[in-house]
Formats: sequence, structure tokens, C-alpha cells
Amino acid sequence: MQIAAEDCYAVGQRIAEQRGAQLASAQTVTEGGQTVCRVVLLIPGQNGQRPRREEVVVSG
Repeated sequence: MQIAAEDCYAVGQRIAEQRGAQLASAQTVTEGGQTVCRVVLLIPGQNGQRPRREEVVVSG
């Protein structure tokens, strides 16, 4: 099953919304012969700290 870039972006938006984060990027990549979505989120910092970067890999 192939994952389209648009689908990865939609998945990334959904994950960001669930976690109260901002979507930084969503890419379709191949890992170990399997096509997956690599989603990068920016989690808001607390007490004036910088946002924290979190990377999530979602399989199709």
C-alpha cells in the first residue's frame, strides 16, 4: 500500500491536533522496505521555554 504525501499531511495534522502541537513537517519515506509517514511536531514550551521537537513515524 502506498501512502500519498497528502495523506501524510492529513495524518500529521490529526496527530498535531490531538497533542496540542504544531505540525512542522510530514513526509512519506521508505524505512526497511515499508512506506511510512514521518511527522515532525512542535510541542509548545512551558514557562517561556522554546517549543520541543518530536518526531513520530506512522505506518500505513
